[in-house]
Amino acid sequence: MTDRKLALEAWESLFRAQHELFTEMMADFEHGDLAQAEYDVLLTVTRSPDMTARLRDVTANMLISQPSVSRLVDRMVTRGLVSKCADPDDGRGSLIRATEAGARAFRSLATVHGRSIAERMSTLGDDELRTLRDLAEKLRQG
Repeated sequence: MTDRKLALEAWESLFRAQHELFTEMMADFEHGDLAQAEYDVLLTVTRSPDMTARLRDVTANMLISQPSVSRLVDRMVTRGLVSKCADPDDGRGSLIRATEAGARAFRSLATVHGRSIAERMSTLGDDELRTLRDLAEKLRQG
């Protein structure tokens, strides 16, 4: 059985590191054309084939509830960042596609944000980064 005190210390350290890094990196969004949540939607959509993803896949990658994601996507449609249409394979679902303007805004911010992430994570070596990635994935899979 895992040492409970050690588990709590590790959790607290992980949580505080994530919170501090996230807070620092929010500065990347202060002067951009996208809010952090919009960036997250476009991250999933632009990585999908034909820059199109199912709404349920976008929702699965977000840290907010499905109704909140739906409202966010609707606002992004109004802003011309994405388009939304019925999913022909799922009568209840929707497909979200990045518009050219949305993809351009995403790429512009992704360059800045990627640089910020790489800079902050550069305190770790490549082996440490691989270990961190693998451990985080192991925790996510339970």
